[in-house]
Formats: sequence, structure tokens, C-alpha cells
Amino acid sequence: MKNQEIKKDPAFLEYVYQLTAGTQLEEALQLSLNEIDALDIAQFKRIGLKTYEQDKWTIHKILQHLIDWERIWCFRAIIFARGEGTIPEAHDQEIMGNNSNADELPIEQLIDELRIVRQSTIMLFKSFNAEILEMNCRFFEYEMPLSSMGLTIVAHQIHHFNVIKNKYLVLEE
Repeated sequence: MKNQEIKKDPAFLEYVYQLTAGTQLEEALQLSLNEIDALDIAQFKRIGLKTYEQDKWTIHKILQHLIDWERIWCFRAIIFARGEGTIPEAHDQEIMGNNSNADELPIEQLIDELRIVRQSTIMLFKSFNAEILEMNCRFFEYEMPLSSMGLTIVAHQIHHFNVIKNKYLVLEE
């Protein structure tokens, strides 16, 4: 890929910054953990494996998607923070979702896993100093500061929790 094809500060970052509303990374990560802790497991159990539309993911698959993508973003962050030099490729969320067995797992297990992954993410980003957090990172067709990767994790959760709130919670009736 030629340098001119790289999108510095890609358009999706504007959405990330909008969803995180100028919150500093460490605080944003902690607030997102609080949101995980506030999830209503009983309500999710009542909804079960229902979807708001055919071929949409269940809440189980959405949670697995959040877990998987957080791990991918953390992998990317480590690659850059440690100066490894590899430029990570893109991943296909549909392939990953279709090959997930999330619907077989108890909702409690998925929420616990998301919580543990987030706690690990918080520790990872706390281990980076200001110089590392400000470094510019390039992967497939994007370039952004490493700290923005952490905010992307938070914004991704906000986005999907909004989808759950607006399209799934009404399904428990």
C-alpha cells in the first residue's frame, strides 16, 4: 500500500471522539467498565437469543464481538508500543461473528469475560507512558495515535450498548 493511500485520522475517529465526548482515555476506560458492571443480566436472559431483525446478531454475539475486537485492538496497541514493526491487517467481523459459538454460552460468562478483558485493557493502557500513547500507529489503511486505539475500544462499546438499548431491550415483552 502506498503512503498516499493511508488515511491519517480516519473518518471513524470523528465518531469515536463524539461518543467519548472529550473524556480522557483512563477515565473513559473506567467509565466503560462501570457500564459493563451495570448491565442487567436478568433482562438479557429474558431477551435470550431474540434479534430485532432477521440475520442480526443476538446480544450474546454482540458481546462476543466486543470481546474479540477489544483483544484485536489491544494486540495492535502492543505491536506499536513495543516497536515490533508489523503492520496489522484488517479483520472481517462478519466471518468472526459467523464462526462464534457465543449463542451457546451463558450470558453471565460473556459479561464476565468482557469485564475481565476490559480490566486487562485498562492495565495495558496504564502501562504506556505519554510518549507511547502519543505515537502514531499505522495499520492496514489507517493511521492514528495509540491513545485513540483505547478510545476506539470505548466508543465501540458505547455504540453497541446503544444498539442493545434501542433495538434489543424492547424485545423482552
